[in-house]
Amino acid sequence: MPLVAITLHDIEPAVRLNAALEGEGIKTEIISPLDDVRGVVARTKPALLVITGALTDPHVEAIVREQLWGGAVAIGLADVSDDAQLEKLRNAGYVELHKKPIETAELVAVVKRMLDRRRLQTETGLIGESEALREVLVKIEQMAPVSSTVLIEGESGTGKELVARALHRLSARKNKPFIGVSVGALPETLLESELFGHEKGAFTGAAERRIGRFELADTGTLFLDEIGEIPKSTQVKLLRVLEEREFLRVGGTQPIRVDVRVIAATNRSLRSHVEDASFRPDLFYRLNVLSIYLPPLRERPRDVPHLVRKFIDDYSREHDRAFHGVSADAMQMLMDYPWPGNVRELRNLVESMVVLAPGREIQPEDLPRQIREGGAARWLPVPVPGAGIQAAATRDGRELEFILRSLLDLRLQVEDLKRQVGGASEGEWGTGDGKFIGEVLPAESGQGRPMVRGAAAITPRNQSPPTNAVVVQPGTSMADVERRVIEAALRETRGNRRKTAAMLDIGERTLYRKIKEYRIPEGIPEDAGLA
Repeated sequence: MPLVAITLHDIEPAVRLNAALEGEGIKTEIISPLDDVRGVVARTKPALLVITGALTDPHVEAIVREQLWGGAVAIGLADVSDDAQLEKLRNAGYVELHKKPIETAELVAVVKRMLDRRRLQTETGLIGESEALREVLVKIEQMAPVSSTVLIEGESGTGKELVARALHRLSARKNKPFIGVSVGALPETLLESELFGHEKGAFTGAAERRIGRFELADTGTLFLDEIGEIPKSTQVKLLRVLEEREFLRVGGTQPIRVDVRVIAATNRSLRSHVEDASFRPDLFYRLNVLSIYLPPLRERPRDVPHLVRKFIDDYSREHDRAFHGVSADAMQMLMDYPWPGNVRELRNLVESMVVLAPGREIQPEDLPRQIREGGAARWLPVPVPGAGIQAAATRDGRELEFILRSLLDLRLQVEDLKRQVGGASEGEWGTGDGKFIGEVLPAESGQGRPMVRGAAAITPRNQSPPTNAVVVQPGTSMADVERRVIEAALRETRGNRRKTAAMLDIGERTLYRKIKEYRIPEGIPEDAGLA
């Protein structure tokens, strides 16, 4: 039975709460602040720690922070009403804060709800205390007992399969099969056979009868991952199964009835698939009876410390490695990082930290560079002739990636690029609107062409780009990018085609063909084509 520990910093509410919880059959432990609170918590390992006073005391704050690693969730009874102070306390590690005077019955309800949530987290593997995750857990508890179809939407790495397994585990079907299939991983020619099975001789290579996933999941749950990738031809048959609860094996003539709960998942809004006509609207409405949205990790940074603790605990045992923890500054960096790979990316990072731990507490300098920089300063060095690239890069750098791919299409040498990236900077420039910063790196003596590097950024530079800058707007065609780069190279070499070909690392014949193809004028091209 989970234990609730209550401190006696404020005796009157502590005694009332303890009596009320015992009356509800909840196991409690009273801890005097004169005792070794840290030692008692370490010995009793409570699921919930209620701090009844002295919330801002440094010793108490240290205990609350330690519970991120110890596993207990902390509730604070606050004597302050200032919102800024309460927010500071939340950042210190308190999951719930309640202003005094408290209503004992209300606090008992809060404690019971948090204990239920801890039980759900243990059963589902969905770890965190953010409001967004709480809503997901509530929906799981509401939807699990019924047999309606559920659609789970969320980015890759957010834990959609965990939700599907939780729905199954908390349902009346928990002792029946849970069968998962990644629709996007199967070729269209095999998908129908995989889902519905086939009869012997139904097609070339069908040497024996095969039982499909629907039959295997009979009386249980079938999880269809990446449902948005299912081809149109199979969508019709899937709709029939959902409507009629029966299907035919490939090559079969006898209908097969099944009792299966279908849970589907997609990393892209299924409604957008309907809008671009790649998904049938009737199937979408049939799948979207109940829906759960899993928020990305960047929208719930308060869950990061809880996830880190859970993963450290798991991997320390798995790899038999002692781990000395993560400093407050390093943890703050982990919370500030946007986690494009979501929980999967965080889990992989924690495993690497556990395996490669330096034998001390993890400090900011031990974290990967992109995390220390908050994921914003992603430098992409690109060799171009004496110039820079200017782009209206979005926050996630998609336009910048497009430019990089365009220039790599000219077969520029990545190894040579890396060797030259260390050159000294020669001025910074940007669009003036805070969207892009570029830095021109001159060619060092005897080491070839100059470089440019750029990154999505927030701070505007209010400077003009270099004279020979190649300006590429989002939506520019690949051919136009290639033409502009060749023109810039010709201007840099003052029309010398041999040097231009060497600069771009392409053959002279290829250069001549490109000049003819793009109708680039003889001599040195005019500057008009740059803007």
